[in-house]
Amino acid sequence: MGLITKSPSLSPMRYFIFFAYDGTNYHGWQTQPNAASVQQQLDRALSLLLRSKIETLGAGRTDAGVHAAYMAAHFDAPEPIDCQQTAFKLNRMLPPDIAVSRIVAVRPEAHARFDALARTYHYYIYTEKNPFRRHYAARFPFLLDFERMNRAAELLLQTSDFTSFSKLHTDAKTNICRVTKARWEETEPGLWRFEITADRFLRNMVRAVVGTLIDVGRGRISETDFAAIIAQKNRCAAGESVPGNALSLVNIVYPKELFVEE
Repeated sequence: MGLITKSPSLSPMRYFIFFAYDGTNYHGWQTQPNAASVQQQLDRALSLLLRSKIETLGAGRTDAGVHAAYMAAHFDAPEPIDCQQTAFKLNRMLPPDIAVSRIVAVRPEAHARFDALARTYHYYIYTEKNPFRRHYAARFPFLLDFERMNRAAELLLQTSDFTSFSKLHTDAKTNICRVTKARWEETEPGLWRFEITADRFLRNMVRAVVGTLIDVGRGRISETDFAAIIAQKNRCAAGESVPGNALSLVNIVYPKELFVEE
């Protein structure tokens, strides 16, 4: 079965591609000079498979070492494609740390980044030394008060300007975000997960938020101090960014009307 389906239309067709990746060996999602990236691998495989230069545009960018259990990007194909066969063959071409789950036809104006309604990240930390958690969670070997951390995290739901948690000198036009969930939960004994959902995220935002919440949990700052840090709109006032290997993008929500019935 061929990948290109016959169609009288010669107009490019737009598709969303959904995939997961282990970010350990990559300098993030986005293509960059002299560094391995997930986007580079995906664009190369798609271009070879469809025999045309394909450039994907992702739902966002992840930093070096950050993972994605659920990531999306869009691309334009020169002609309609067989989505199932293309996904199958891509998985045979891509390295073991990148896996495509599905490809879906979308409306011509659909945009993987700007049309996303919400995104969810997970950050994992553990308290006791465990060699089987070190690659996908960060160890903090001191007592943390997660109740205080959750009370501070609730303040994020009342916040609109996240400048204090944004990487400096980015190309973002605004630092306004709407967080709808931010909570710590113990998923296994000694393993804690921070889940945060928002309509958009700034560069380094989740890692800076987690680092500052850990300062609350250690008693270095109070919940009142946390609120004051938010109000200062100053990255230097917030805590340090935590390691990227413990962070994963786990969900992206899109309007149903973007997708073309097949």
